[in-house]
Amino acid sequence: MTNPLPQLNSVGLSKTERAHEFVRTRILSSEFAPGHRLVLAEIAKELGVSVVPVREAIRQLEAEGLVTFERNVGARVAMIDSSAYVNSMHTLGVLEGNATALAAPFVTTAQIEHATELNEEMHQCLVDLNPREFTILNRKFHSVLYEACPNSHLVELINSEWDRLNYLRESTFAFVPERAATSVKEHTQLLQLIEIQAEAEYVEKLARAHRLRTIEKYLAKNAHHTEKD
Repeated sequence: MTNPLPQLNSVGLSKTERAHEFVRTRILSSEFAPGHRLVLAEIAKELGVSVVPVREAIRQLEAEGLVTFERNVGARVAMIDSSAYVNSMHTLGVLEGNATALAAPFVTTAQIEHATELNEEMHQCLVDLNPREFTILNRKFHSVLYEACPNSHLVELINSEWDRLNYLRESTFAFVPERAATSVKEHTQLLQLIEIQAEAEYVEKLARAHRLRTIEKYLAKNAHHTEKD
């Protein structure tokens, strides 16, 4: 289910400003996902304005890094900022690996069962080809495992990093879809370690490796595309 969008407050805004906020809000909420084609005429019609202010708003969004232009295609929602994505994923791997290990002794049987159900739903998303729902479920799965961490400051840092990745992650799974299926299998392995009360160092190692493998897969795919270009 798509998160409800905040109401656009158009009072005192110019037509260009209204168009800018309209598109920007939908990009940041992921209603306009990375790679989404922005048809200026359709946006103008929805806002009840001409194409001119919409075109100006798109130029502003391009300057902000949220939109790109492609020859013979037009405006699209920008894809991944590679360096920002890799840095955030590495940070999340380190923080979440440690928090998951610290939380493991406090994870209840009910929470393990809930995480298992989430993982099964993620597997179904692969069958139904629903990357957006997969992304939402993925965050819920991991939060079940690390939120029992007794270090509340560490949990806050992780949640902040997840928020930073919220926009980037959807385009990542579009870019390396084969990683998603392996990720579900690794979730099962992580749950098994927690369930048998494995030593903290093993839980942390697997949780961190789970995150870093996504980085490795992404970098390898990105390098391949760069060579082809």
